[in-house]
Amino acid sequence: MRIGIDIDGVLTNVEQFSVDYFSKYLVENNIDYMLKEPDYLVSKAFGVDHAIENDFWKTMLIYYSENEPARAFASEVIDKLISDGHEIYIITARWTASRDDEVGENMRNTVKNWLDKNNIHYHKLIFSKASKERKVDEISENKIDLMIEDSPNNILELSKYVKVICYYANYNRNISGKNIIKCYSWYDIYKTIKNLCQQ
Repeated sequence: MRIGIDIDGVLTNVEQFSVDYFSKYLVENNIDYMLKEPDYLVSKAFGVDHAIENDFWKTMLIYYSENEPARAFASEVIDKLISDGHEIYIITARWTASRDDEVGENMRNTVKNWLDKNNIHYHKLIFSKASKERKVDEISENKIDLMIEDSPNNILELSKYVKVICYYANYNRNISGKNIIKCYSWYDIYKTIKNLCQQ
């Protein structure tokens, strides 16, 4: 099976990073907020303008990209999947990585270094250029059989074409539908893939 794996929200816990660091950023910059329902857009969750979120990521993206740890057992489970004969495709729409300039090249190198540092092994690394970050072209071109994703929009769009494991986050808790399977940890993902292969 060819398995596509997102980075932010799947290999990392970007939700908790965003809540922790964005609340600190808002308080330190005297920006009033009211934390509401969780949302994929952290600015919406905090009830602030999206431009503030963009400013936050301009200051924190490199720190996050270099220092946020991989989720527990991500590397271990991916190695098991590879041992079981699956091909691993890391497919990310990481902000700035698809740019054709020095900023884009720096981010692509940062991603590669992070994967190496966290012992995340793969057969191919793909920087998505798909509109609205939905990755449809990438899964089609690479004949992906299963995608592991956290973005609500991506999950809904990709599930029209392949099975999608939704890595649970508060912001995707209401997502469901045909071809969508919720998982809550990397070993939960491993068990789910083993069961899918036995069907």
